[in-house]
Amino acid sequence: MVGVEALLRWQHPEQGLVAPGAFIRSAEESGLITVLGEWVLRRAVQDARAWPGLRVAVNVSPIQLRSRKFVEIVREVLGQGGVTAERLELELTETALMAASGEVARSLADLRGLGVHCALDDFGTGYSSLSHIRDIAVDRIKIDRSFVNAVDTVPGAALVEAIVGLARANGLRLTAEGVETPEQLEFLERVGCHEVQGYLFSRPVPASAIARLLTKRAGEGDRSSAAL
Repeated sequence: MVGVEALLRWQHPEQGLVAPGAFIRSAEESGLITVLGEWVLRRAVQDARAWPGLRVAVNVSPIQLRSRKFVEIVREVLGQGGVTAERLELELTETALMAASGEVARSLADLRGLGVHCALDDFGTGYSSLSHIRDIAVDRIKIDRSFVNAVDTVPGAALVEAIVGLARANGLRLTAEGVETPEQLEFLERVGCHEVQGYLFSRPVPASAIARLLTKRAGEGDRSSAAL
């Protein structure tokens, strides 16, 4: 087990746990995403102190990255949390990256300068060209679960193999999302995917359960990223 991903849920008084797809757009349109995103970042780094050596991934909005203060906020949060920059990975979706301005590219470059890792999430669902991926300052691409679900077909398997080749040719780390079956894992290992995450290893759990997962996985030797 090498990492966890911080997943945000809204504990609604009437609707229970609400997934981010239902409220992130409203948060962005209202301007609340900056405050919300900073809270998530601080909480994730704070929780990560209990998991030495474990990488923690946090999704960020391009609105956050456009802020001139964001890089300094990240530096401050890491310093206060006592977590090294190499243990933090910030994820941005492919679609958001395509629509982003030059300010976002500069922020990504500055964050990597701090030692923070940057990842392109849901790869394959947007409209970026191969040359665009090559030029953007990211360290990792994450294959979307829709492609992982199709590896049992000839076209699906070929597409994932092509993405793996693209990542390796550009010196990028690669994570496959949504792995649910041993057959999917076997295929991804065979084609050279670096890391995988999904329900095969763990469903989303509260931070308090991560220590138990670490103990459970310690002797299994898998290259997995669990979802937090």
